[in-house]
Amino acid sequence: MLKDAGMDRIMKKARELKIVIPAFNVAYLPMLKPIADALKENQSFGLVEVARPDVEKFGAISYRAVVEEYHKYAHPQYMRLHLDHVPVIDEDGNRVDWEALIRQGIDLGFDSVMIDGSRLPLEENIAVTKKVVEMAHAKKIPVEAELGAVLGHEKGPLPPYEELFSTGKGFTEPEEAKKFVSETGVDWLSVAIGNIHGAISGAAKDSTKIAARLNIDHLKKLRDETGIPLVLHGGSGIAREYVLEGIRNGISKINVGTEIRQAYERGLKEREGNIPYAQEKVFQKMNELICDYYGIKGSALKLDRAIVL
Repeated sequence: MLKDAGMDRIMKKARELKIVIPAFNVAYLPMLKPIADALKENQSFGLVEVARPDVEKFGAISYRAVVEEYHKYAHPQYMRLHLDHVPVIDEDGNRVDWEALIRQGIDLGFDSVMIDGSRLPLEENIAVTKKVVEMAHAKKIPVEAELGAVLGHEKGPLPPYEELFSTGKGFTEPEEAKKFVSETGVDWLSVAIGNIHGAISGAAKDSTKIAARLNIDHLKKLRDETGIPLVLHGGSGIAREYVLEGIRNGISKINVGTEIRQAYERGLKEREGNIPYAQEKVFQKMNELICDYYGIKGSALKLDRAIVL
């Protein structure tokens, strides 16, 4: 049954069935309850995730705090817990003690972890990712990595989006992706195909995200060269037709942060710090995403029928 299956098995089955697993960032601890409630109410499967910026720049407090909050509301039939974006070099250009953070995530019981060496040269990214794979696989925990440049978290303005898209700046190279997957043994790969992260600092963090799109032909090459579940970071705000076409062509996991974070923050502003009201705004946005945008209402039931332990 789904509730007893590991995340590696679940993600492979999702890829086979072309069912996307959305991963929802907990930027503030009270967001976790409406995320979990919406997944359960819609009988949909998703990941609850936390990244370093959620802790350091917003209100997730700590990885441990998120784990403790998660266990108050989680149901394994509908969700698992993912450690998102442990960077080797962060968005401010600083080196990070990534090994300690990954070890902490493993010790805290995260169901999957992500190492982000995308700001490193290829060979160094491979070496770091391979080490994380060895650490996590020893505990039967799948690993996500990133190759290419999913921009948006860095300081300062982005180059014009049309320039980024037309030139393919930062796009994941298929031959490099093939080599990377072969040499690291990584389970899932975050790719750059036109997607961008939402801003996490300055006035831009409150603005509507750029309406990004996806280069589906490029995605197909990455799918064929890697043969593993591919991940789309910066999932908020991409036109639905591109997202659905991406799911049909290899995207198995999509990260969602900006839309639900801004729903929570707007709720607090509208009702002067009323947390239950802000939670309801997150719940409403979750329902919209699950039912209308991704069309995955009932996905946990489909995965449950397909999983053979």
